[in-house]
Amino acid sequence: MTVKQVLIFDSGVGGLSVCAQVVKINPNINYSYLFDNACFPYGELEHNFLIQRITSLLVSFTEKHPVDLIVIACNSASTAALQALRSRLSIPIVGVVPAVKPAAAMTENGVIGLLATPATINRAYTQELITQFADSAQVLKIGSTELVKLAEQKLQGLTVDKQQLQDVLQPWLDLKEKPDTLVLGCTHFPLLKKEIAACFDNKINLVDSGKAIAQRVYQLIDEQAVLEAVNIHQAYYTKAFSSQKQHLALQNSFKNYGFTALEFYSEC
Repeated sequence: MTVKQVLIFDSGVGGLSVCAQVVKINPNINYSYLFDNACFPYGELEHNFLIQRITSLLVSFTEKHPVDLIVIACNSASTAALQALRSRLSIPIVGVVPAVKPAAAMTENGVIGLLATPATINRAYTQELITQFADSAQVLKIGSTELVKLAEQKLQGLTVDKQQLQDVLQPWLDLKEKPDTLVLGCTHFPLLKKEIAACFDNKINLVDSGKAIAQRVYQLIDEQAVLEAVNIHQAYYTKAFSSQKQHLALQNSFKNYGFTALEFYSEC
């Protein structure tokens, strides 16, 4: 049986949190990673531009590289462009949505915090998830691009600014009845799990979609009969880094996730 080729896609490094789960549950795949840092962060982009950009980029990539399945490891991209992508590509595409349903089942005090990008917070689809699965809970929302950038900086080897993180979460930290469960509604945010949890003086559950996505990939690719994958895992970026130091730091972070190379991807 041919080893399946899975592409993980995000605007930045956040998709690595999903990639780790995908590889853990699907160890016998070949995987690559494409991040569109030329248009980072997606959470601040206009809806129609986002659809056009993601569609163009992924159609181009699949024409040049063998891909059996794509994981859109970005909430902003998934809620905006999944339908358009599926109309253009015939291969399976797995998206990510905020883990509202498991959070609603987990909360004990009925107060859930949804932490996501502004784009995901404002999507009608997000409100539909809340109405469908967490109607009996109080769902508080914070939309932040700052946390996305903090996660990027962490993987570039920089120290996370704890005060900046706390400032973002302060509206919840000031509450008498704080959330006991947080939905990490951006794939960047699991990279900051320890730092986020440390901001709360109460016990806090942090919920993300990584495991559910990995299980869905397993269902779709039917790769369990493959004995061993070829260990060539390539990562690509769409814009040159500002410094060699930044490039090397990110390259080292990607190596920690099993990638053998980090190279520029040209659409041309």
